[in-house]
Amino acid sequence: MRQHDIIIAGASFAGLALARGLSQALGRDVRVALLDSAPAGHGADAASDPRASAVSASSRRMLEALGVWASIADAAQPVSRVEITDSSLDAGIRPVLLTYEPVADDGSGEPVMHIVPNARLMAALERVTAGDPVIGRPVVTEVSGFERAPSSIAALLAGGARVEASLWVAADGRRSRLREAAGIGTVGWSYGQTGIVTTVAHELPHEGRAVQHFLPAGPFAILPLTASHEGTHRSCITWSETAANASAIMALDDAGFLDEVDHRFGGRLGVLKLAGGRKCWPLEVHLSRAYTVPRLALIGDAAHGVHPIAGQGLNLALRDVAALVECVADGVRLGLDFADATILERYARWRRFDSAVSAAAFDSLNRVFSNDWQLARSAREAGLGLVDRVPQLKRWLVAEAAGLTGVLPRLLRGLPA
Repeated sequence: MRQHDIIIAGASFAGLALARGLSQALGRDVRVALLDSAPAGHGADAASDPRASAVSASSRRMLEALGVWASIADAAQPVSRVEITDSSLDAGIRPVLLTYEPVADDGSGEPVMHIVPNARLMAALERVTAGDPVIGRPVVTEVSGFERAPSSIAALLAGGARVEASLWVAADGRRSRLREAAGIGTVGWSYGQTGIVTTVAHELPHEGRAVQHFLPAGPFAILPLTASHEGTHRSCITWSETAANASAIMALDDAGFLDEVDHRFGGRLGVLKLAGGRKCWPLEVHLSRAYTVPRLALIGDAAHGVHPIAGQGLNLALRDVAALVECVADGVRLGLDFADATILERYARWRRFDSAVSAAAFDSLNRVFSNDWQLARSAREAGLGLVDRVPQLKRWLVAEAAGLTGVLPRLLRGLPA
């Protein structure tokens, strides 16, 4: 007899959100377990993770439906304006080539994008799942292999234990052990770039403006954060740098590192100070060759990894979660097994194309803007200027930023799954 209906490997954003969504949709009719290679408490210390995510309107609606948003709303900074520039690193003037206001076009003025510290979101997801009687806290272990049976799939855990479920979900990141154990390959490549992230305090208020500087080595984003408890103005800085330059930058002391940030910042918000730690990671893109195999589904970074140029990694992961919750819930209500082939096929069809298009779009943006060729720069300036003058294109940008295009699962519309 199987021990669980669904086991989720990976207790980060995607895994926790999936567990919560399944519990809400199916209640006591589903037995869910979470496994993770690290102990719970990833989100306990906000100072431990300087990253922040751009949360779209559809993702916000989903987090509201999951009972998470209320506990992070005070840390969610609405974005009032997006500004895009394209210049060389040492340019004395960085003209703004494109601006748009990411607010709802229904007259409400509601922002369609918020910047949320990753640590606060992680802590909120951990709290809501730990307090859910269907889920509980993740079991700390690793999966080393699979054994399939006609009505279930068993995983071999570190130390030799064996655990069985109808459906397994890989939410265990870019280097997914479950994806590898299932024999699912990936296609992708490295950019030769490194992503660097930190938090800065600045003299002048940002007024909710998010800025994307396109520089030859890669995009440099200034993401507005809520003020600190002391009232300090803050922003999250995320930038892409060549791997060689990034190694040298990360080796600098705080004063030298801040000088590099200030050089790219362009003097927009007055005097800067470091307000948190710094982290870096190699940038690459990958897409899984399959999103499902019998009794296994992939979500989040296990299924796809994209360039952070548009800050859409979290939103793509939540789209996976919302789609899988809906597919499983609809199937189970019809009397199907949790891992019925029709459920998994529907999920794969729903998510594979959207993820591939998104990865291709972000890859193209990075390649087009991460160079200093004069001809390419002139073409970019002309293109951005055209978009800036066409209201219909701006409305499309706002809809994309809001995550309101395409066929949306119920959770992304703020409805029960």
